Amino acid sequence: MASDPLSPEETRRYARHLVLKGMGGAGQQALKQARVLVVGAGGLGSPVIAYLAGAGIGTLGIVDHDMVSLSNLHRQVIHTTIGDSKAESAGRFAHALNPHVAVAIHTDRLDITNATAVLTGYHLVIDGTDNLGTRRIVAATCEALGLPLVSGAVSMFDGQVTVFAPSGPRFADLYPAEADDTDLPSCEATGILGPLTGVIGTLMAMEAIKLIAGIGEPLVGRVLTYDGKGGRFSEFSY
Repeated sequence: MASDPLSPEETRRYARHLVLKGMGGAGQQALKQARVLVVGAGGLGSPVIAYLAGAGIGTLGIVDHDMVSLSNLHRQVIHTTIGDSKAESAGRFAHALNPHVAVAIHTDRLDITNATAVLTGYHLVIDGTDNLGTRRIVAATCEALGLPLVSGAVSMFDGQVTVFAPSGPRFADLYPAEADDTDLPSCEATGILGPLTGVIGTLMAMEAIKLIAGIGEPLVGRVLTYDGKGGRFSEFSY
């Protein structure tokens, strides 16, 4: 099926992509044809949604059953109104930033009963959720559907990002079955520095764009970690 050509307004909007060696018109067309699902419109989802909408993803799905609270706003920067649905608020932000992006809103809680139905039809999934239960469901569903998954996590001053590809190591290789949310510090209990979510979230958006446009070397089988207090990146393989 032939792709729709970029409109004159889109050509101006994406001008810096179109002149970028390695991206160009082919890469921008790939973004325009892509259907990407973002699970979680919170701290990590906010920069992911902002940069993917800005980049011109054709269809941006947003999953979040939660409402915006006051304590979210220091890091979840796409939201402004307390009590709004996060998914709907994120959708409005994305549409206002780039009306060329089609937005699909999913306000139900993602669980084992609906995950396959929600993820089916997307080309790539990005997980910015904050609990292992949901992350396992997302990863298992991506494995079953053969979808690449960009996964990020943050805590206090530190964060990490990796990519699970159909041909690469599995989620269980990095997070063993015995790992549990009770073993991990919660954001509510230990706090989190707001800009940390921006650092990791933009890296997640970067990995998604690389996968869609076929640019560079995605973080498959590798975890990129960020030490915010030390100002250092490091990497390990799994």
